[in-house]
Amino acid sequence: MSLDESEQKIDVREGIVHSSIPADELARLSDDIISALKTVYDPEIPADIFELGLVYKIDIEDDRMVKIVMTLTAPGCPVAGEMPGWVENAVGAVEGVSGVDVSMTFDPPWTPDRMSEEAQVAVGWY
Repeated sequence: MSLDESEQKIDVREGIVHSSIPADELARLSDDIISALKTVYDPEIPADIFELGLVYKIDIEDDRMVKIVMTLTAPGCPVAGEMPGWVENAVGAVEGVSGVDVSMTFDPPWTPDRMSEEAQVAVGWY
């Protein structure tokens, strides 16, 4: 079995995914992407989607394409159709990002225990 050049190469001995993006740039991109995600709020909850635990996965590919897997607090959320666009716009504005692909999932379903302490304080649960 051969690896396609576009596939990520994983060093299973170290558990590290190797990237052609220099480590300092990757760290900056990661921080900036998280900062961008923290500007997106669920309009019904006074906390951002990152602190709410709605973001399940962030992948930054070697071509600087960002793939985000996220969920909503409930499948019937009134902004279900709009939220992916908000995330795409926020992350797409980060310097160095070539594009954004947002995928929605409800598996596993979101539960309040995914919320950070910051989000719990914001909603008065802490």
